[in-house]
Amino acid sequence: MAFFVILGICLSCLIFFSLWNQHHSKGKLPPGPTPLPFVGNILQVDVKNINKSLSMLAKEYGSVFTVYLGMKPTVVLYGYEPLKEALIDRGDEFSGKMQSSLLSKGSQGLGITFSNGEIWKQTRRFSLMVLRSMGMGKKTIEDRIQEEVFYLLEALRKTNGSPCDPSYLLACVPCNVISAVIFQRRFDYNDEIFQEFMEHFYRTLKILASPWVQEKENKKSEFTMENLVITILDLFGAGTETTSSTMKYGLLLLLKHPEVTAKIQEEIARVIGRHRSPSMQDRNHMPYTDAVLHEIQRYIDFVPIPLSRKTTQDVEFRGYHIPKGTSVMTCLTSVLHDDKEFPHPEKFDPGHFLDERGNFKKSDYFMAFSAGRRACIGEGLARMEMFLILTSILQHFTLKPLVSPEDIDTTPVQTGLLSLPPSYELSFIPI
Repeated sequence: MAFFVILGICLSCLIFFSLWNQHHSKGKLPPGPTPLPFVGNILQVDVKNINKSLSMLAKEYGSVFTVYLGMKPTVVLYGYEPLKEALIDRGDEFSGKMQSSLLSKGSQGLGITFSNGEIWKQTRRFSLMVLRSMGMGKKTIEDRIQEEVFYLLEALRKTNGSPCDPSYLLACVPCNVISAVIFQRRFDYNDEIFQEFMEHFYRTLKILASPWVQEKENKKSEFTMENLVITILDLFGAGTETTSSTMKYGLLLLLKHPEVTAKIQEEIARVIGRHRSPSMQDRNHMPYTDAVLHEIQRYIDFVPIPLSRKTTQDVEFRGYHIPKGTSVMTCLTSVLHDDKEFPHPEKFDPGHFLDERGNFKKSDYFMAFSAGRRACIGEGLARMEMFLILTSILQHFTLKPLVSPEDIDTTPVQTGLLSLPPSYELSFIPI
């Protein structure tokens, strides 16, 4: 019996290495570390610090290499040039999304995040059309954000300067903005339904109006109720978590760097004053604040490695052959923390986005929302929310930490997919 077990293992190893050699023969997949049978390169990748592992592999194998996370190969793109070429210059070829993760299984290949092919194209186009028709990128959506920020400020005043965790209130703003756009209503922050809604987005999907029910009998339509439900869930999940976590992390960094906070408030006093609400027109006259917001996103690196894409066809890329359907991992950290573009990338420094005259300096390396056709469709909305939230808070409050700035720990809580801020409390002292 033991003989047959050993024989089976040996045959499996031979088959695996044969397949691996076929992939890595001349003109095939990019180079990479030799994988072990069944587990691939899992033992060579530190799950708790994937970025560090990929950085070390990139130094050895170059900016395009292959790792096996199990039996299947994943091509890793590391650095600005390969990411730009794949995501922007050749976006169609790299626009697929892998469906192997637990998260994607829940979406059934529907919605925006995990869909592919015609479903993705039509759903994305339709979602953008609806969001734009309801005000995204226009004055109407700015008015909705400003209205919601007013309620945020009221809630912060009610804390009476007592220490509080800002997580919930910061999440209420983008969630209510999305709710106002999609459902045409907002919720009071103390509403029990809203509080439950914040924990379980899917519970509110029953209030979704059904203007697409003419589509019910159209068997070829991509606008099924299941797809619309998943799409709404995608919009709420991405639109709420990204903005709120970024703002929570941003406030923590400002507590750590009070000199940065002081400069923003000086700019607010000079450009906006105390007697009117901030508007998006102000951003063009506030280069330092704009630089801080960019630096917050660059520094925290919220999504270090987005969920894997896949090639939509056979691709010849930088001398290598990547077959259709191959998993492709894009390392955004390698761009956001590129030390040639951003000196001292591990340091929080708004100067990364300012020129020598103090003007805002745009960088092509800023890929906090990814890039190309699969970039976040809510980027414009998120930028508006973050600017209006930050300037409004600092216009009316002084941020008071519970410990001295030098004792504040800004180390992220790594979850594997996201780089989240640690838990903390602060006091909002009215100005």
